[in-house]
Amino acid sequence: MDSKYLLLIYLTVGLFLCLIAGKIVKQFKLPNVTGYILMGLLAGIVFGTHRIEGLFGEDVAAEMVSKFDLVKDLATGFIAFSIGSEFEFKYIKKLGKAPIVIACLESFGAVVFVALAMFLVTGDVQLSLVMGAIAAATDPAATILVARQYKAKGPVTQTLIPVVAIDDATALMMYGICVALAKALTGAFSVMTLLEPVKEIFGSLAFGILLGIVFSILIKYYTGRGNRLAITIAMVSLCVSVSHIHMLDFSPLLACMAMSVTVVNTSHYWEPVFEQMDRMTPPIFMLFFFVTGAGMDITILPTIGIIGVVYIIFRVIGKLLGAFLGGKLSNAHPNVQKYLGIGLIPQAGVAIGLAMMCGSVVPNYARQITAVVVCGTIIYELLGPILTKMTLVKIGEIKG
Repeated sequence: MDSKYLLLIYLTVGLFLCLIAGKIVKQFKLPNVTGYILMGLLAGIVFGTHRIEGLFGEDVAAEMVSKFDLVKDLATGFIAFSIGSEFEFKYIKKLGKAPIVIACLESFGAVVFVALAMFLVTGDVQLSLVMGAIAAATDPAATILVARQYKAKGPVTQTLIPVVAIDDATALMMYGICVALAKALTGAFSVMTLLEPVKEIFGSLAFGILLGIVFSILIKYYTGRGNRLAITIAMVSLCVSVSHIHMLDFSPLLACMAMSVTVVNTSHYWEPVFEQMDRMTPPIFMLFFFVTGAGMDITILPTIGIIGVVYIIFRVIGKLLGAFLGGKLSNAHPNVQKYLGIGLIPQAGVAIGLAMMCGSVVPNYARQITAVVVCGTIIYELLGPILTKMTLVKIGEIKG
């Protein structure tokens, strides 16, 4: 069959399986995100993925994952663009300094706890710094979609959304510092090593702001719903695609969020745009998590050893304590201090990307680092949304 039609079959199968998964997990009062990931994981086993030979004898799931890479990139862009809508200046002014303080300390907490625990276990300073750097990253998608699905409202939800948005920038900064220190120990340190994350952050923000200004102008003159939806898809696609150009290496998450923040704070027409986008994006998000599940290699779980266990446990401890301390120092709501850290557990694409980049810093551990981070992703992505929902139910921000 022609590959272009095969892609349509994959898309159809993925969407229908996600719809079925949503119905099943609803019976167990689990978030839809968990159902999509589990269904993707099951599809990966049934149709064959990685080193597991599927019932059909072909690596169909791996082919599906590769063909849907574009869908994942686009979904990441729309998720980031959606998060940016929470950064209306009058709203952020009301929240105060809490999101920034918490984001900085929860990232720092993860780095410190993982790095120290890893050093005590391995005695290798470089490996410890690299693993600590990766630990800072958080996946905003799963957390945000749980809050949106259940229409969560309250101080924890209000603070959590900007925290996971800021986290991408703080994680890149922590990564830059830790990798620079690790390279300094080998004599390969350069100023550019330290400045690279700064360039990525500010370059992404500047590019996003520029596109946001263009976006605001376009939706002022194009008033039809169809036109504005077309503009939204085009601008997010442009932002994601240009960010991936090798010479630029911008963060699509930061760039799309900056574009969204600019639109929200410079245009009077942004609300209808986001309402339309919210109606259009659910199928894209379904496929995003389905493909994430299908791409998970569960055969690596027994291979991670003590390093993996230390990473998975101490990253969570660092996130929880860092968020608690940040909440305390910023005089946040008591529930924010106690419970916000649980929403920071999920970790996915950014962390895997950082793990692959770390191969040049500690080449002897490259395969092991990737295995540990991928394994952590499986566990965090499956448990994170469930724990987030349970927490928000417990404190009354969503109904069980």
